[in-house]
Amino acid sequence: MKSDTADQHWNDQWKSIEAESKWLTPETDVQEWTAGLPHGGRILDFGAGVGRHALWLTNQGFDVIALDAAPSGLAEIDKAGGVETVLARMDTLPFKKHAFDHVLSWNVIYHGDEDILLRTITEIRRVLKPGGSYMGTKLSKRRLPNEQAKYAGREISRNTWVFDAPNTDKIHPHYFCAAADLLALFSGFECLRLEDRDHEKPGSFHWHLIMERL
Repeated sequence: MKSDTADQHWNDQWKSIEAESKWLTPETDVQEWTAGLPHGGRILDFGAGVGRHALWLTNQGFDVIALDAAPSGLAEIDKAGGVETVLARMDTLPFKKHAFDHVLSWNVIYHGDEDILLRTITEIRRVLKPGGSYMGTKLSKRRLPNEQAKYAGREISRNTWVFDAPNTDKIHPHYFCAAADLLALFSGFECLRLEDRDHEKPGSFHWHLIMERL
């Protein structure tokens, strides 16, 4: 059974993105991360959505490729112009070994079961240069009780849940993890930052992480 299916929801969302949408504004965490990166590095933004980070990073002078499995999001990036877009899935990145200085994946790699996550992180490690950094987010296990209080749900495999939440991406598999699970998944990386905090509103716990490829 395929588990990384949330792009189906987001592909529909990106078809009607509004000008004031939060999905058009780059995250402060991402801006702070890139402030410490050497100018002009090559960055892969995968799960790029409608390009809020890819377009901003390009304007900061980075060489960016925006990858997503949802073609309608990439179409919005193409309209803006200036960023190369690639349609592909996160666990099969179509790039050569050591192709990037850095990888960004914001609110993406928890959309799938543990098998998908392991393959995705292996791909991140493969395309990153040694010493390159990865920045991303993961769903914290601390968030799970809050989701269970709102929706009926079931665990379809280890740490992987789906919820009866129509018109949201929660009907698709999401992976919730504790710190030990997360660090085990990121074999071959040194953890530079790992913080479990509210993401947007109370109870929306996400891991915010920065990893360095060994």
